[in-house]
Amino acid sequence: MDTSHSDLEAIRQLLADLTRRVYRIERTLGLEDGPASHEPVKASESVAPAASAPPPPPLTPTAPIASRPPIVESTHAPTPPRPPYPLVPDAGARTEPDLESRIGSHWLNRIGIAALLIGVSYFLKYAFENNWIGPAGRVIIGLLAGVAVVVWSERFRSRGYRTFSYSLKALGIGTLYLSLWAAFQVYTLIPSEVAFVAMLAVTSATGVIAVTQDAEVLAAFALAGGFVTPFLLSTGQNRELALFSYVALLDLAVLAFMVLKPWRRLLLLGYAGTLFFYIGWYSTFYSRSQISLTTAFATLFFAIFAVAPVLAQSAGESGTSSSVLPLVAFVNAGAYFFEIYAMFSDVDKTETAWFALALAAIYILLSRQGRSGKASETARSLHFLHLALAIGFITIAIPISLDGHWITIGWFVEAGVLLWVAERIHSDSLNAFAIGALFLGVCRLLLIDNFYSNTLIFNARMATYAVAIAVLGIVAWYGRVRTDEMGQNAAAAALIALNLLALIALGHEIADYYAWQMAELHPTLGRWTAASWAEVRRVEIARDFTYSALGMGYGAGLMIVGLWRRSAFVRWQALVLIAATIVKVFTYDVSELDRAYRILSFIVLGVLLLGISFVYQRNWLQLSAKKSSARA
Repeated sequence: MDTSHSDLEAIRQLLADLTRRVYRIERTLGLEDGPASHEPVKASESVAPAASAPPPPPLTPTAPIASRPPIVESTHAPTPPRPPYPLVPDAGARTEPDLESRIGSHWLNRIGIAALLIGVSYFLKYAFENNWIGPAGRVIIGLLAGVAVVVWSERFRSRGYRTFSYSLKALGIGTLYLSLWAAFQVYTLIPSEVAFVAMLAVTSATGVIAVTQDAEVLAAFALAGGFVTPFLLSTGQNRELALFSYVALLDLAVLAFMVLKPWRRLLLLGYAGTLFFYIGWYSTFYSRSQISLTTAFATLFFAIFAVAPVLAQSAGESGTSSSVLPLVAFVNAGAYFFEIYAMFSDVDKTETAWFALALAAIYILLSRQGRSGKASETARSLHFLHLALAIGFITIAIPISLDGHWITIGWFVEAGVLLWVAERIHSDSLNAFAIGALFLGVCRLLLIDNFYSNTLIFNARMATYAVAIAVLGIVAWYGRVRTDEMGQNAAAAALIALNLLALIALGHEIADYYAWQMAELHPTLGRWTAASWAEVRRVEIARDFTYSALGMGYGAGLMIVGLWRRSAFVRWQALVLIAATIVKVFTYDVSELDRAYRILSFIVLGVLLLGISFVYQRNWLQLSAKKSSARA
């Protein structure tokens, strides 16, 4: 009898045995339906507990029923003894072949295939060198060999060797491409149009096989072969329309893959090939006369790869492929902007700025995808990325269209608008972008902008500082409205920055005023006299005293605001500024200023300190009462 048939028969007998046992246990416990379940169990039928019965010998799948111990009924539900080994092998467990089996079935197989291919290659090379086979025969042999290898690979796939089958398919597909290339470039047997159609057919067939066999690696082979085709058929001529039309066709195929299959990594491969072709063609053939057609194709490529991540995010695939979508979206946006900027920056800067704003509007629309809380993690990442790109393009448009301090003002206005929108829609990400734009504006204001004015206060510099101070005031107000810790910290930082910018702006006005006075004292023909030096020294002393007066006056103003608003934070800023002024008066003014200014500095400072001390001693703010209640 066949072994498998014996095992099956033993399993059937064992199941019948178990069924009889369960039936008798149910009848004993009164769980059986029907009249038999109501019959009392006779004492004569009662036996000793199952624990006292001798353990049955191990059952083997091939043991006959007659050789097994008799079934003993019990009033207790016995626990069946667990077999020392599984009666039926686990279907999910796959036995690992030993080293000998792996060597014989896998390694020798692959080595044999490689040896066969090498041997055939040497034979063909020898035949070619001795002119046994002509050019047409060589191409036909290559085509037949490629098709044969692809067909042969299906045998391995049907037996479960998918990876090995795909490797053979790659070899066969590569042979087909090389054979067609040789027919066109080496032997000139066929025109370029025929070679192109044939290669396109190979690419299309590979794509169809990839979809039907659900093989992402074959789709990658098809896409790679499609991008290799223009290189294999290149004649060195400028054929922009044909080249970019073909590349756009491949990109649309990638878009179709995104809809049909969750093959996200193909998106990266398709975009890399497209960008490579565009840069290579642009650096070699582009001229100003082609600006319209090149712009149209660049826009088409951008649109395809801007929409593809949005279409692909619905699958919600995790792992490395989920990070491909934000990467492609980010690189696509930056590359497209620089492509248009390179073509239009010398033509019209205003058009380039409007183009950046148009991109910002597009990404604002795209950012509306994935706003819901039920969206996938990839969709939310794309939402924030699109929003960041929109803000980035708005920020870039400002310096493109504006000059000088207007760039700084533009960034401040952008920050204010973003803050207002963020408050309306309750978006922390927009708040972050607003702070970023504000930071850029402040850095440019302090480090880059140069102002030349002939009037005090009412000039471009003070206007720019006023805009910055107003935006910082908005930040402080919105931060105070919020009750969370982040909002309070933002409000505090904005208040400190606001006061620092105000002091810096007033300091610039003081420096300009006294610089103009010194310029008037500059002697004619560059000769200095003792009187000239004395006048310069007088102006410097007056300037230094004015700085001290600014510190004391601004500190007094802060203290008044802090007392009026009952804000300890503002009062502390006032105390810090007054302390810095005290240090300057006692260390610098006492030795450098003229006697009159020195006396005036100490008197004003003393009066200010006494007034502040009087306020704290009168306890108008009831600070001591608050401390006592806090201790209680």
